[in-house]
Amino acid sequence: MELQGYVYIMASGRNGTLYVGATSDLAKRAWEHRNSVIEGFTKKYSCKLLVWYQPFESLEAARLREKQMKEWKRVWKVREIEMMNPNWDDLYDHIARP
Repeated sequence: MELQGYVYIMASGRNGTLYVGATSDLAKRAWEHRNSVIEGFTKKYSCKLLVWYQPFESLEAARLREKQMKEWKRVWKVREIEMMNPNWDDLYDHIARP
Protein backbone atom coordinates (compact mmCIF):
# COMPACT_ATOMS: atom_id res chain seq x y z
CA MET A 1 0.00 0.00 0.00
CA GLU A 2 1.38 3.38 -1.00
CA LEU A 3 1.42 6.05 1.66
CA GLN A 4 -0.76 9.04 0.92
CA GLY A 5 0.34 11.71 3.37
CA TYR A 6 3.37 13.17 5.10
CA VAL A 7 4.03 15.56 7.94
CA TYR A 8 7.33 17.35 7.55
CA ILE A 9 9.52 19.99 9.16
CA MET A 10 11.48 22.55 7.16
CA ALA A 11 14.22 24.57 8.88
CA SER A 12 16.31 27.62 8.08
CA GLY A 13 19.34 25.87 9.58
CA ARG A 14 20.43 23.89 12.61
CA ASN A 15 18.31 25.11 15.52
CA GLY A 16 16.89 27.78 13.21
CA THR A 17 13.32 28.73 12.36
CA LEU A 18 11.01 25.72 11.98
CA TYR A 19 7.94 25.14 9.83
CA VAL A 20 5.59 22.16 10.19
CA GLY A 21 3.49 21.17 7.19
CA ALA A 22 1.52 18.30 5.65
CA THR A 23 1.31 17.15 2.05
CA SER A 24 0.46 14.25 -0.23
CA ASP A 25 3.63 14.77 -2.33
CA LEU A 26 6.64 15.33 -0.08
CA ALA A 27 9.25 15.63 -2.84
CA LYS A 28 7.24 18.26 -4.74
CA ARG A 29 6.38 20.25 -1.62
CA ALA A 30 9.95 20.23 -0.29
CA TRP A 31 11.19 21.38 -3.73
CA GLU A 32 8.69 24.26 -3.65
CA HIS A 33 9.95 25.36 -0.22
CA ARG A 34 13.62 24.99 -1.25
CA ASN A 35 13.09 27.12 -4.33
CA SER A 36 10.90 29.77 -2.65
CA VAL A 37 8.05 29.07 -5.08
CA ILE A 38 5.41 29.56 -2.40
CA GLU A 39 4.77 32.89 -0.74
CA GLY A 40 4.49 32.79 3.01
CA PHE A 41 6.30 31.72 6.13
CA THR A 42 8.95 29.43 4.65
CA LYS A 43 9.93 31.96 2.00
CA LYS A 44 10.00 34.84 4.49
CA TYR A 45 12.14 32.93 7.00
CA SER A 46 14.21 30.98 4.45
CA CYS A 47 13.14 27.52 5.68
CA LYS A 48 14.70 25.50 2.87
CA LEU A 49 16.02 22.40 4.62
CA LEU A 50 13.84 19.31 4.95
CA VAL A 51 15.02 18.09 8.35
CA TRP A 52 12.25 15.67 9.41
CA TYR A 53 9.25 13.84 7.96
CA GLN A 54 6.81 11.10 8.87
CA PRO A 55 4.66 9.10 6.41
CA PHE A 56 0.96 8.36 6.99
CA GLU A 57 -1.57 6.13 5.29
CA SER A 58 -3.80 9.12 4.48
CA LEU A 59 -3.50 12.86 4.01
CA GLU A 60 -6.25 13.27 6.60
CA ALA A 61 -4.11 11.45 9.21
CA ALA A 62 -1.09 13.57 8.24
CA ARG A 63 -3.08 16.79 8.61
CA LEU A 64 -4.31 15.73 12.04
CA ARG A 65 -0.71 15.08 13.14
CA GLU A 66 0.40 18.42 11.62
CA LYS A 67 -2.26 20.24 13.64
CA GLN A 68 -1.08 18.51 16.83
CA MET A 69 2.58 19.29 16.14
CA LYS A 70 1.90 22.96 15.47
CA GLU A 71 0.74 23.14 19.10
CA TRP A 72 3.93 21.52 20.39
CA LYS A 73 6.65 23.39 22.22
CA ARG A 74 9.75 24.05 20.14
CA VAL A 75 11.86 21.73 22.30
CA TRP A 76 9.56 18.80 21.41
CA LYS A 77 9.96 19.51 17.68
CA VAL A 78 13.74 19.74 18.04
CA ARG A 79 13.76 16.42 19.89
CA GLU A 80 11.79 14.78 17.03
CA ILE A 81 14.23 16.17 14.47
CA GLU A 82 17.30 15.06 16.40
CA MET A 83 15.97 11.52 16.93
CA MET A 84 15.59 11.06 13.15
CA ASN A 85 18.28 13.43 11.91
CA PRO A 86 20.84 14.28 14.62
CA ASN A 87 23.02 16.34 12.24
CA TRP A 88 20.10 18.33 10.82
CA ASP A 89 21.03 17.15 7.32
CA ASP A 90 18.85 18.22 4.41
CA LEU A 91 16.82 15.07 3.67
CA TYR A 92 15.56 16.30 0.31
CA ASP A 93 18.00 14.15 -1.69
CA HIS A 94 16.74 11.07 0.15
CA ILE A 95 13.15 11.59 -1.01
CA ALA A 96 13.54 13.44 -4.35
CA ARG A 97 12.71 11.60 -7.52
CA PRO A 98 15.60 11.10 -9.95
